[in-house]
Amino acid sequence: MTTAPPAGPAAPPRALPALFVPSPTSVPRPEAPPLPPVRRAPLVVSGLLAVVLTAYVWSAHGAKPGVLLLVGLGLGVALFHSRFGFTSAWRQLMAVGNGSGLRAHTLLLGTTATLFALIIGTGTGLFGSQPAPSAGPLGAGLVLGSLLFAIGMQLGGACASGTLFAVGSGQSSVLLTLGGFIAGATLAAWQFDLWKDLPAWEPVVLSDHIGWFGSWAVTIAALLVVVAVTRRVQARRNPPPLGAVPSARTAAVRALRGSWPLAAGALVLAVLGAAVLLVSGGAWGITSAFSLWGSELVGALGGTPENWTWWKQPGNAEMLAGPVLADKNSLTDIGIMIGAAVAAALGGTWALHRGIPWRTAAASVLGGVLMGIGARLAGGCNIGAYLAGIASGSLSGWVWGAFALAGTWVGLKLRPMFGLGNPKPGDGVC
Repeated sequence: MTTAPPAGPAAPPRALPALFVPSPTSVPRPEAPPLPPVRRAPLVVSGLLAVVLTAYVWSAHGAKPGVLLLVGLGLGVALFHSRFGFTSAWRQLMAVGNGSGLRAHTLLLGTTATLFALIIGTGTGLFGSQPAPSAGPLGAGLVLGSLLFAIGMQLGGACASGTLFAVGSGQSSVLLTLGGFIAGATLAAWQFDLWKDLPAWEPVVLSDHIGWFGSWAVTIAALLVVVAVTRRVQARRNPPPLGAVPSARTAAVRALRGSWPLAAGALVLAVLGAAVLLVSGGAWGITSAFSLWGSELVGALGGTPENWTWWKQPGNAEMLAGPVLADKNSLTDIGIMIGAAVAAALGGTWALHRGIPWRTAAASVLGGVLMGIGARLAGGCNIGAYLAGIASGSLSGWVWGAFALAGTWVGLKLRPMFGLGNPKPGDGVC
């Protein structure tokens, strides 16, 4: 009888590539608290609203707007479950050096850039749409607008997409931010003649010079540099971890009620953002709808926004003359708020916040106004200018991001004036 040779030492586990090893934090991330019970009343209301509004849009305006509303609902669910933010990511990086949020941005940007290259490079579109890249001029408006926007989002507590999903989940203070946002975007549209002639150069789109594969390769390489830099910064500063959010043990319950990893949120948002491009021919955007909503209100109160120079621009006049529920960005914006409400109610976290301190309320309104003005000056927000611009291979998206980081630093200096705190190195979580 033969015997097996004695087993040698177990092989060491294969090491992860350095790029994927978790970056250090000063203490371990805390355990997530248990899920609260489902909020039944908000779930019923938001669920019925989603069904009725989708049926109405589909019957009154056709399949294309109906699909865009459904995509918006999905965006709201994904934004809420992953708590995918831009404001907090930049704040954490600038304040304590935690680059986890910005690295999630690079995954969103890289995946979206890949999908955009496939869709636009092959000319693939649904409902007869012709997909086109999103690119803005390079000039003073872009620089000033991105600075103002970043300052505003640190005071208002949310970016454009974050404002919508926070409002949907019942955060009353962010409702003030949304009101200021609409007011600022409408004010900038009304006073378009004051800033329309700011010096600027024509948009630079990489695919026009090196093709879509070259544009994609350069974008991915630049994003990898961002990942490497943020990892180096985090290793040097050893920041506190991100705070835990309610979760669930099983995958099925977590998908419906719990929190998603940032990476999962980034991938789902990239696919849904690409769906907006496929269906409409244009990239996912948010803030043009705010100018539209505010101008419609001005018109309802007896004003004449149709006489503003902004609404006489090509494409804008048709937007103002058409129904709001046929406008691409209005549909996805409304969908985000309703989708977030459904997700928050299922997760048991939907709640109206009461007793907002007056300084917080003032910061919310002021932040919203600055974001609305900044978005118009820069030709978009963190979605329409930053995400869509970089994913399209447009230099304007990178410029927007760079000056938004600078504006974040200014915003961090201003937050204490309104009683708003900033992350600190000694925090347990940030």
